Amino acid sequence: MSYIRYEDLDVYKRARKLAIELHKLSLEWPKIEQFGGIADQLRRSSKSVNANVAEGLSKNTSVADKCKFLQIALGSVEECRVWLDFATELGYLDLAKAEDFRKTYQEIAAQLYRLQQSIRKP
Repeated sequence: MSYIRYEDLDVYKRARKLAIELHKLSLEWPKIEQFGGIADQLRRSSKSVNANVAEGLSKNTSVADKCKFLQIALGSVEECRVWLDFATELGYLDLAKAEDFRKTYQEIAAQLYRLQQSIRKP
């Protein structure tokens, strides 16, 4: 398998853009949510998607490790969706905006899954 530059992947770029947008947005939420609260958790999980894609696609990882890290990235996507639900229910995030974020994360999850499948192919 040839080396994949994670920086070149659309899924990485989309996840990074979304993580930055959510980071900026969450800084406006109540102080109680900033350190250990929903804002903090959402920032961490959104960045985890990118970190795990990067780590998984590093040069010296095996196919199994690549897939493992992409699976962790998929888990982080789902975690983001959970925190978006909490933020919406607590009134920190507009329902329409939350749905846009959730939809984008669903698309990112599909891209990660397809990437994982393509790496598994002999």
